[in-house]
Amino acid sequence: MNQSEHHAASHDSETVETPRGFWALVAAQFQASFNDNAYENLLVQMAIFGAAATAAADANVSFVLIIFTLPFMLSSPFGGQFADKFSKRTICVVVKFFEILIMVAAAAALYTGMFWVSLMVLGLMGIRAGIFGPAKYGVIPEIVPTRRLSWANGVIELTVFAAIMGGTIAGIYLFKHFQNHLPAAIIPLLVLSVIGALLSLGITRVPASAPERRISVNVVGQIWHYLKYARADRVLWLAVIGNAFFWFAGAIIYQNVIIYAKHVLGITGEQATELAYLRLGVMVGIGGGSYLAGVMSRGKIEVGFIPLGALAMVGSSLYLAADGATLWSTVFALTILGLGGGFFLVPVQSLVQHRPDPANKGGVQGMAYFLTNASTLSAGFLFLGFTTLGLSSQNVFLVLGLMIAVVAAYLLWILPDAVLRLALWLLTSTVYRIRILGRANVPAHGGALFVSNHMSFADALFITASTDRHVRFIMHSDYYKHPLIRPIARITHAIPIDAEMGPRAMILALRTAAEAVRNGEVVCIFPEGEITRTGFMLPFRRGFERIMRGNTAPIIPIHLDRVWGSIFSFEKGRFIWKWPHRIPYPITVTYGKAMAPDSPARDIRRAVQELSAEAFDARRPDMRPLHRELISAARRHPTRFAMADPISGRASSFNVLVRTLVLGRLLRNRWKDDDMVGILLPPSIAGACVNFAAMLAGKTPVNLNYTLSPEGMAACISRCSIRTVVTSAAFLEKARLQAPPGVLLLEDLIPEASGSVRIFAAFAAAVYPARAIERALGSRRRVTIDDIATVIFSSGSTGDPKGVILSHYNVLSNVQGLAQPMNVEPNDRLMGVLPFFHSFGFTGTLWFPMLQGIGVIYYPNPLDSRTIGSMVAQHGATLLVATPTFLQAYIRRVEPGNFGSLRYVMVGAEKLPERIAVAFEDRFGIRPHEAYGTTECSPGIAINVIGYRARGFYQVGGKRAHIGHPLPGVGVRILDPDTFAPLPDGTAGMLLVRGPNVMLGYLGMEEKTREVMHDGWYITGDIASLDEDGFLTITDRLSRFSKIGGEMVPHIKIEDVLHDLAETTQRVFAVTGIPDDRKGERLVVLHTVDDERLAAVLERLPSAGLPNLWIPRRDAFHRVEAIPVLGTGKTDFRKVREVAMKLEQ
Repeated sequence: MNQSEHHAASHDSETVETPRGFWALVAAQFQASFNDNAYENLLVQMAIFGAAATAAADANVSFVLIIFTLPFMLSSPFGGQFADKFSKRTICVVVKFFEILIMVAAAAALYTGMFWVSLMVLGLMGIRAGIFGPAKYGVIPEIVPTRRLSWANGVIELTVFAAIMGGTIAGIYLFKHFQNHLPAAIIPLLVLSVIGALLSLGITRVPASAPERRISVNVVGQIWHYLKYARADRVLWLAVIGNAFFWFAGAIIYQNVIIYAKHVLGITGEQATELAYLRLGVMVGIGGGSYLAGVMSRGKIEVGFIPLGALAMVGSSLYLAADGATLWSTVFALTILGLGGGFFLVPVQSLVQHRPDPANKGGVQGMAYFLTNASTLSAGFLFLGFTTLGLSSQNVFLVLGLMIAVVAAYLLWILPDAVLRLALWLLTSTVYRIRILGRANVPAHGGALFVSNHMSFADALFITASTDRHVRFIMHSDYYKHPLIRPIARITHAIPIDAEMGPRAMILALRTAAEAVRNGEVVCIFPEGEITRTGFMLPFRRGFERIMRGNTAPIIPIHLDRVWGSIFSFEKGRFIWKWPHRIPYPITVTYGKAMAPDSPARDIRRAVQELSAEAFDARRPDMRPLHRELISAARRHPTRFAMADPISGRASSFNVLVRTLVLGRLLRNRWKDDDMVGILLPPSIAGACVNFAAMLAGKTPVNLNYTLSPEGMAACISRCSIRTVVTSAAFLEKARLQAPPGVLLLEDLIPEASGSVRIFAAFAAAVYPARAIERALGSRRRVTIDDIATVIFSSGSTGDPKGVILSHYNVLSNVQGLAQPMNVEPNDRLMGVLPFFHSFGFTGTLWFPMLQGIGVIYYPNPLDSRTIGSMVAQHGATLLVATPTFLQAYIRRVEPGNFGSLRYVMVGAEKLPERIAVAFEDRFGIRPHEAYGTTECSPGIAINVIGYRARGFYQVGGKRAHIGHPLPGVGVRILDPDTFAPLPDGTAGMLLVRGPNVMLGYLGMEEKTREVMHDGWYITGDIASLDEDGFLTITDRLSRFSKIGGEMVPHIKIEDVLHDLAETTQRVFAVTGIPDDRKGERLVVLHTVDDERLAAVLERLPSAGLPNLWIPRRDAFHRVEAIPVLGTGKTDFRKVREVAMKLEQ
């Protein structure tokens, strides 16, 4: 990459900042255009109304235009060469200082009183403009990011036409006020030239793009060279032609407006104001249209505006050709004509700047300027011919309108996708709102293969709308032949493919795609082969590997986010027939970095999955803190069933919000000085409402683990600086808990809930704005999604509990990530048994149901199997979240019919043994789906869901012995635990996670936070492998390995073998490692089986297939009353190790 290419690339980024040097360029070019037009119009007024006026005054207008345009045209090729050989910024500065001398010469020419001398100075100004133009337009893509190029051109064209408008009016008024002292009219222009020259010094410094290039005096040869260069790129060539035609039409309009004013509207030289209105209408229209086109292009070159602009120009021209026009109707028509011109000009000008390579931008700009000025000059001669032939100004507008219509029809004939892009722009500006990330990763030229996930029928349209490259899609032939799709498919030159047509047809389609990429086209493939019905990204087929075989073009991974939920997706189990969630509906298209053409399917799929983590950042503007989402959810469906528990009964969404506000008012003065508040309540309506009230009051709720020892709970309270703990006397008594300091009992608060408090709560819940509710509950600040939502202490199953800080963004992202594959319906009911101090209890049973609009049934004791079974049956629960320990209890004590309403059972917290899964399925007829998460990840990382089956379809949603597929928005990597080098699929290694769900850090433990983060990835501490379909398998926790004689021995595999030998679904064995002087560590097993069963297990153990090093000694087995378990249902391996060490002493 040479210096100029590196400079250009450095600006092809996602930054939204615009260098100050660009604004210096804008100011300098504004002043130059202003002076040009002021002086030119001064001469026009002299030609028509002044001493230079003759009987052929109309022809003199054309003559003035020709005198300026001819030198402009002839000098522009040299300007292009200069712009490539020298720094474009240097050219701009030199030309601006030369302009000062030209203004001095203009004053002298007017002083002589000889009109032809003033015309010679006008010719000098044309030469100056010809040198300045290529440098001015060529430097824009070097100092402005590519994604802001259309916007920059909109700004430039707005100021150009503002300068033309201002200069035109200034020329008229300078003539009017200095008619008898014309040299004095140059003084303000001279002052402006000095200011403009000084402003040009602020233009961003850029290197020369081709300093080795020699200046050629062969103008014709140079023009011909760049004409051939442009012809090689059809899009660039059409843009050059379109740009020249715009200025051709503009030149005719410029001249014809004066004649139209004089002969149709009857405006004379004394009516300068009326003439100014006409010019003002054109210039305001073009300037405004240019700026609007730049802004509305949304970071890309929107060619769809070309037919829109042409249509407006045709309609306005034909209107002006008709009789009956008044001054103001003419002004309006000219404004619309100019508006259309702006929409036409910006995309074609942007293409002229963007398409050439850096070393030829100046030369192409010079050639384009030559053609532009040639067309302007020919417009002058043509208009001169019109006036000579006596063609009226109305007929001139008629001819012009027909010419624009013919040109527009030709452009549409050879670029039919421009109409499609216009339709897409209208669609994405009304029904959809598209955000585009990584646009700079799309190559500006040459072939590329886009590889995208497939979420809906509209995916191809979203991708087309997100890039200005023409994209050819590989499309299933059934869709290609559909009557509604076929016209669009043919316009975009889609490539039909159908596996049922046989291998020869498949190979032909893939060969066509490969040839298109090789010829510099962009092809897009959806390698999943079908639209996802599960919400997960499906396995990638390998067809695209064949396309890229022998190709050198890059592969661009693409991720489509939030498309699930569009009416064109399979959300809710159906296409089309559902209400959209919102209008405009937000979509994010993320382009990843270019990948090598020989990248295998698994690497591309992993890249697309990781892009989903980046895409979630685009959701931030639409996210609100959890408690504000709660208010919206309660108001959206106020009567929908929300919660139930054995004490409080049932509650609707609105009722939950009212209860929350009542509690918030009662607690307002009691916790007003607290930042964090403790909550010591089981999963219940009261526990949920206290959490909600705390957040609405601007507090951070910390749900305390009531299964900890008093010392452990006190440590958590101290670490969070908690002074207030909300609990219930009944709960303390039933759970036999010691009340911690600072306790507030709900039983003491409820009697204070007077009628006025309840009426206020109901009224506020119904009508108060969210911020007013927050203030009413004592919130002193506006909470953002990046503020702390809660602190959850990790289970401590393998070490000391750590306070994990989770933000509103962490929890909300996890809720949204879970919602997509779980695909819940309003009539779903969740049996909520996990405590709120558990990370999934907080995210999954507290916030998920409320924000997703489903009901939840709370019960405080997850091991009270019979009651839980009865409540599932009573409330018709369809979803159950539990741990393997809980499932074992349900298998023993719950009647099969009581779980008959369940359609989905999620199991997490620890590995789900196959024996438990099979036993549960045998008893209840439904297989539990394993999920995986960590407190540090809010907690969801991966889940298994129900697969999709239909005629001709099967999409896998879950796999046995796997912990699931990463959630949308979550990226995973498997790395070597020692070197952190990437490992191939199927190889076990350290699992790292990245995504919006990853915690803010550990409370008060910055060093520990740094230890578990690696380049933005969270180190889970789990050993896992990833298969080709993207499903994860957990081998063990790194902390649950023993290093014996230099070999890593996994505890979980030993436990699985022991349980299989014991033929039990219950956890009766727990393996741990303790220090050993000889081998570093040795294995110890705690168990609860009797001696007879243990003897049978030990007898069969040597032949179970375990390596000898993995088999514990017979004397290492110790019987205990119970395997230590945490309150969350997870095995307490820390306690297991402590017990083992005591028994081995």
